[in-house]
Amino acid sequence: MRTLEDVLKNNVKGLYYGNRVILPFEADILKIVLDSMIITDFSSLSDDAEYVINEGFTDVYFHTIDAIEDKISEFESIKFVLVEKGEDLFDFANHRIISASVEENHKLIIKELDKDILFVE
Repeated sequence: MRTLEDVLKNNVKGLYYGNRVILPFEADILKIVLDSMIITDFSSLSDDAEYVINEGFTDVYFHTIDAIEDKISEFESIKFVLVEKGEDLFDFANHRIISASVEENHKLIIKELDKDILFVE
């Protein structure tokens, strides 16, 4: 199983297919910023998105988007606030901000953003 540190250090790419994003590590997602959307409700009843932690990866499904590549240009990214599985969710030091940018062949470039970056609260 990969950790977020492994993914960042080794430039491991995520994947996207249609409205699905696959992150190559396990994480609880607290917030997603996608274009003008700010998503904080990931329940199965959410109209916007939900996520599922699987063994070794995390699936994110966007219910209001048909295709990620049509929504995100090469100059934009999906921003996530998340906590890696197994870490204390209530310790803000464990909150990580990452971005996922689309690349050809269904690949996502994953980078960590500086905690001081202007981020929509």
